[in-house]
Amino acid sequence: MEIFNHNANINFLGMRNYSIAVAIFLVIASVVLIATRGLNYGLDFTGGVSLVIDYEQPVQVADVRAALDKGGMGHAVVQSLGGTREVSIRMQPKDDVAALQESDGQVNLDRISADVMSLLQTARPDAKLKSRNFVGSEVGSELRSDGTIAAIFVILGIMAYLWIRFERRFAISAVATEVHDVLVTLGVISLWQREFDMTVLASVLAVIGYSINDKVVVFDRVRELFRLARKAEPEEILNRSINNTLSRTIITSLFTGIAMGALYFIGGPVVHGFAITMLIGIVVGTLSSIFIASPILLWLGVSKQDLMPVTKH
Repeated sequence: MEIFNHNANINFLGMRNYSIAVAIFLVIASVVLIATRGLNYGLDFTGGVSLVIDYEQPVQVADVRAALDKGGMGHAVVQSLGGTREVSIRMQPKDDVAALQESDGQVNLDRISADVMSLLQTARPDAKLKSRNFVGSEVGSELRSDGTIAAIFVILGIMAYLWIRFERRFAISAVATEVHDVLVTLGVISLWQREFDMTVLASVLAVIGYSINDKVVVFDRVRELFRLARKAEPEEILNRSINNTLSRTIITSLFTGIAMGALYFIGGPVVHGFAITMLIGIVVGTLSSIFIASPILLWLGVSKQDLMPVTKH
């Protein structure tokens, strides 16, 4: 296949008007989706009730979920706690806020615990309540703000690194494409209304790192070719750089995607959010490395002089 040929000569820069137009449309659409539909925040961000249940005999997480489903608590998040006899049940106050609160607004943990234990003990009499607690919405709001700050600092750190290692135009191009990748990934999550919890937040930060790795590989090739070529135009250099690194970019993305697919099908529901978000980010990040980063560099006016070593007199 031509895309796996190191001598491929696809004119990616010739499609820059279309690719940038599509990128701008996706960013605007993603912002609109996030603003109108919002993100479906999970218990980590909204607050709710957390119970730890202990069993005398090994239990399957799927059996615990089935028992809760029968009682109308299908929205509960069930996780195994490092073994086969202890599970965590987290309940988010969505449509049943009245069941979680008394008339004075306080959460009735006794009532919730009794309801859950009644369902679980009907299915398995050896179920015992080990601990219970309530996570307030204030904690969730703090986690949301901390996550946003973390993402901003990661992007700013990437910008500073690329500014020092390459040149300011590369830093601007990388940050623009990173913002594109994050917004489009979040836009897809908002469109599907998938639950946004701490594992998804972690995967968004991982997407930023994965995406910038692709771009640094292309940028390294751009710098190398600029220094080797004498009369080549910037557009030709950028096209050659993308083509020379194309097979590496696609193969890396393909095998990372396979790993995330295996994590989704084998890892269980707990890591579904992480795997799905990574898969979305891999696709978006790979396409932006090929079709968006270099056109931005070209429009910013990158040239051979910008990348030549500074001579000391």
